[in-house]
Amino acid sequence: MTETHLTQALDLATVAARFGAALYGEGLPVGPDRSERFARAVTIMHPATIRELYWCGLATLVCDPDQIEVFSRVFAAVFTGLVDPAEQRGDPNQPPLPAARMTTGAPGSATVQADAGTDRPENLGQRQGPVRAIATAAERLASRDFAELSPDELPLLEQLMRELALATPPRRTRRYRPTPTGRRIDLRTTLRLSRRTGGEPFRLAHDAARTKPRRLVVLCDISGSMEPYGRAMLQLLYCATGGARAEVFSFATRLTRLTPVLATRHPGAALARAGQAAPDWSGGTRIGAALKEFNDLHGCRGMARGAVVLIISDGWETGDPAQLGAQMARLSRVAHRIVWANPRTQSPRYRPEVGGMAAAWPYCDAVVSAHRLTALAELIAALADPALPRRTTIRTAQGR
Repeated sequence: MTETHLTQALDLATVAARFGAALYGEGLPVGPDRSERFARAVTIMHPATIRELYWCGLATLVCDPDQIEVFSRVFAAVFTGLVDPAEQRGDPNQPPLPAARMTTGAPGSATVQADAGTDRPENLGQRQGPVRAIATAAERLASRDFAELSPDELPLLEQLMRELALATPPRRTRRYRPTPTGRRIDLRTTLRLSRRTGGEPFRLAHDAARTKPRRLVVLCDISGSMEPYGRAMLQLLYCATGGARAEVFSFATRLTRLTPVLATRHPGAALARAGQAAPDWSGGTRIGAALKEFNDLHGCRGMARGAVVLIISDGWETGDPAQLGAQMARLSRVAHRIVWANPRTQSPRYRPEVGGMAAAWPYCDAVVSAHRLTALAELIAALADPALPRRTTIRTAQGR
């Protein structure tokens, strides 16, 4: 099944849409976005066998191992005449699947016609699977600046972002858990156990304070100069927050809470809903005014108390820099740590000498670039390091 067969024998978009509809009818969460990814993967990979077409669909249409069985059944039903490729995986004694030619049939289905002798075992061993090739393309994009990525290329980084984990340092809570090595004696449990020995406390029960991750609060600049970085960082937050309790806000000329908007099943849909919820997307920048609104309504009322605050902005302030400095000082008194992600710090010539960044710099515990996927390790370390002291680690591209 060469690219010519795919483009001339059938409408690839129609087949991808019908295949996605069939999967959706069986209960899989397949929408137009995943059908588009499947069609793009077929165009990029040029699958030469039905086996490779199967892996293209598995890599782009399935998001959970429990869905593989349903996907395989629907794949075999739509592309008739196939054997489940998963059943032959790893068995060298199984005969290779024949190459196929797809023709359109009845509405909602596609028929596969086998061409005998075109899929040779020696050729199969020399080809890389589509999953690895797609991953290699994403790895190449990982070294490019987020501002250089097109809207169609950014979703390709989703899988790599899911392999990351944004974690925050732990903090002690007021609750305790039983443990044999705890330094604190649990009097209530000790007295309860003494009832078994006539009131004599022969066994001492111990407990220790429970810990939980600190809240992660994110303020993301979505002005015109930060629009590509804002989308990439919001996608990263969706894919990599894990167990961290993240509160997400966007700001340009006003502050918008995006936490409920990002609670969806797909990052593409989440970004689209975020763009609709924030009317000032790609607008101007008033960092000081937005930070004051956050401190007044959310931060100083408890949300930022003891939390790790991540500010994503290039520091271009159209308002009063003095207001930004005052609000940063106010936020630093309640937050556990303030990390500023500024993509402009990637340049060795960058100096925070004027404007909003100069006013905010003294109150930042860490400044990182986070301008591409391979530069996110420094951001992750700045958020998660429990030993990082306040206002002692200020990092930029030139080591300041």
